[in-house]
Amino acid sequence: MTSQDKPAGEARVVAGKATPRGRFPHLKRAGDFLFVSGTSSRRPDNSFAGVAVDAMGVTALDIRAQARAVIENIRDILQSAGADLSDLVETQAFLVNMNDFGGYNEVWAEFFDYDGPTRTTVAVHQLPHPHLLIEIKGVAYKPQKARD
Repeated sequence: MTSQDKPAGEARVVAGKATPRGRFPHLKRAGDFLFVSGTSSRRPDNSFAGVAVDAMGVTALDIRAQARAVIENIRDILQSAGADLSDLVETQAFLVNMNDFGGYNEVWAEFFDYDGPTRTTVAVHQLPHPHLLIEIKGVAYKPQKARD
């Protein structure tokens, strides 16, 4: 098999995580790199971490809870491929409101320090659901084990 004949890489939808809202994988391996699709705080039952609705229908959104859930979801996705958060080398975060940057930054620091992945954070007009405040995608480096 030549390099031109090899498949682009293993793609997977991870069991126990919220099913993607389109035809794309949670994760795709390309050589020694793992690419994690944009990930939110959505749970497998389609509810969202960091969202509370009271009896009057008033919605409260919590950036800290959502950011924590997003990073934990990314961790779970990476672990499905034998990697972890420490293998992340680059991330991109999308915030609906830059006023949430401080809370997001606080949670980020619970998981990463200066030796963590590079990070770009941008504001976006909206995400795929009105309850979402944040989405993060990432690239991890995890060399494949040699195949015999």
